[in-house]
Amino acid sequence: MAVYREGTMRNRVFRLLGAVCVALGLSTIAVAPALAQDANGPRLGYVSLERILRESNAAKAAQAKLDGEFSQRQKELADTAAQVKPLYDYLEKNSAVMADSERARRQKELADKDKDFQRRQREFNEDLNQRKNEELAAVVDRANRVIRQIAEAEHYDMIFQDAVYFNPRVDITDKVIKALNAMPATSSAAPASAPLAPASK
Repeated sequence: MAVYREGTMRNRVFRLLGAVCVALGLSTIAVAPALAQDANGPRLGYVSLERILRESNAAKAAQAKLDGEFSQRQKELADTAAQVKPLYDYLEKNSAVMADSERARRQKELADKDKDFQRRQREFNEDLNQRKNEELAAVVDRANRVIRQIAEAEHYDMIFQDAVYFNPRVDITDKVIKALNAMPATSSAAPASAPLAPASK
């Protein structure tokens, strides 16, 4: 997936070369790194979004924020689970010798506890996933703005976040992470006014 693209004559030449390679049964991936190093060809870059979401300070801060928000609820879930297990173990061990009324009472108690646990666990997972998506989206937005700034400052024609193959020479992930780490933490609240989308043909 290309996250930055400049509509220049060099790009159109590159696409033409790619079409010729496909017609010959060759892979444009194989020629991309070589062209990226050619001063007269399009300048290409690659960014690992996975590394950004794992290694950047913004991603680590987002994870710490989520841990703080959900640690109490996670502890409460663990406590509920700890209450259910003894009820199950006791009923399984003594069910055969219980009076019918006692067995029915304990089965209902166990079913109610288990139902409550399942509900709270489902709600926990839904809330956690929603907040995680929100926090990761904010990190991705900041990373995309950094990528655009680097692309414009260093005259990249296209920067990819997804590739079957890339030459390590075109990998600018370290540079993006360094620039992202240098951004003020409050910048995550800045509006995403310029989403990175492929330029129209």
